[in-house]
Amino acid sequence: MQLTHYNSSFKKQKHSITVICDNVTNAPNIGSLFRIADAFGIEQLIFCGSDIPLGKRMTKTSRSTEKYVNHSVEEDIESRIEILKASGFYLIALEITEKSQSLSEFKLQTNQPIALILGDENFGISDTILNQADAIIHINMYGNNSSMNVVQATGIALYEITKQLNAD
Repeated sequence: MQLTHYNSSFKKQKHSITVICDNVTNAPNIGSLFRIADAFGIEQLIFCGSDIPLGKRMTKTSRSTEKYVNHSVEEDIESRIEILKASGFYLIALEITEKSQSLSEFKLQTNQPIALILGDENFGISDTILNQADAIIHINMYGNNSSMNVVQATGIALYEITKQLNAD
């Protein structure tokens, strides 16, 4: 018999992870990020930008998870990153760069709360923000494309990060 969220035995758990989205503005992606955030028990989802659509188009994919996930919308990512860094967060940027480390080789070695930074769907994470990160990770790509959808990449990254957090 297939299990549902009513009869599954998954243990509810919060992880000390904040996901920060830099100008992610596609409503279906935003809705899906709420679902991923809920599924992995992250503490907070922060959308940074000037035109974040948290309306009906977003709720089609969120499946009401926006009611359970602590979230906020802020104009400026740079000031939010400064606040998190000053508050002792370990900043992980999810981006392919010359200096990024493969997620499959990344070893989380901190007890600090984590901030996972996601980039704009078209332009990624700015160099200004990348320079603030404690770690830059990427997902190895084996096909012709050099990137994947922000939601799928987030799911893969959160899977690995929460797996490492729960291994303790």
